Amino acid sequence: MLADDGAHTQRPLWASTGVKDPAYPDTMYVTELVAPNTVNTMPGKTIDAVGDHGEVHGDTIHGTYDEARAQATPSSASASPTPRSRTRLEREAVEKFEKSLGRACSRPCRASLQKAAK
Repeated sequence: MLADDGAHTQRPLWASTGVKDPAYPDTMYVTELVAPNTVNTMPGKTIDAVGDHGEVHGDTIHGTYDEARAQATPSSASASPTPRSRTRLEREAVEKFEKSLGRACSRPCRASLQKAAK
């Protein structure tokens, strides 16, 4: 294993896990995305909701692949975004992430990020 050679664990990031659809529970993308060695970034409103009434019942990811695969029906697959809309969605996601990161970072942090982006 790579860890035996000194590699660090890669930690998947669940980014911006606030619920946008009011029909869903306001903690859904937190309580349903629990797994070891993951990072979950949340808007303040979601953090408050999880603290108030969120119920976390351990690892919700491992052992659920078959169930998730069964829910990916051909009808939902045909509704996947077009290349053009995927590009737009990706661009919007990056802009939102950069805006959030900019609010969270100190000035030296932002200067380092701007320098690295060049």
